[in-house]
Amino acid sequence: MPVIYHDDDIAVFDKPAGLLSVPGRALAHKDSLALRALRVWPDAKVVHRLDMATSGLIVMALNKAAQSHLSRQFQQRQPKKTYLAEIWGHPEQSQGGIELPLRCDWPNRPRQMVDHELGKYALTHWQVIEQREQTSLVKLMPITGRSHQLRVHMLSIGHVIIGDKLYAEDCALSAAPRLHLHAAKLSFYHPSTNQWLSFESAAEFS
Repeated sequence: MPVIYHDDDIAVFDKPAGLLSVPGRALAHKDSLALRALRVWPDAKVVHRLDMATSGLIVMALNKAAQSHLSRQFQQRQPKKTYLAEIWGHPEQSQGGIELPLRCDWPNRPRQMVDHELGKYALTHWQVIEQREQTSLVKLMPITGRSHQLRVHMLSIGHVIIGDKLYAEDCALSAAPRLHLHAAKLSFYHPSTNQWLSFESAAEFS
């Protein structure tokens, strides 16, 4: 397991793309970061997740007290998360915010969709870091943590994340063998010391 940091209360991992955060229902999806963590820390507990296709930083609690503290932080949106993504095309603006409510697209699950009547509030800030020949590297800063939020929000402004097998099509889909979305920075309060901790991970795509 790619362990970035651990102590008596927390473990921070750099999850590879293609590995589930928690076990799925199908037998083929039993392997997960949570299951691997339990083999080392029998009391490891999940407090947030990353999509299977998304790589990067994720923290787990190693006892009940730490789980309660971290879960409360995520519920109150205290942790700061920064993602790097490579999107198809070049946005007209260099930065912006996307405030579109999301819900599950039930007939096509696990796909999510924008729904102004039934969707849950979702907000993402974004900023272009680099323009490439056909794509752009962007920094994404989600304020909320809805399922597939970054993937659907970027799709909604016409710049889908490349390699996204759920939302990308044609050139944007074939542009990369995997989803180019990486949880690059994660900051939160330590559950015992209340110290503000920040961890960083370099994206594997260039």
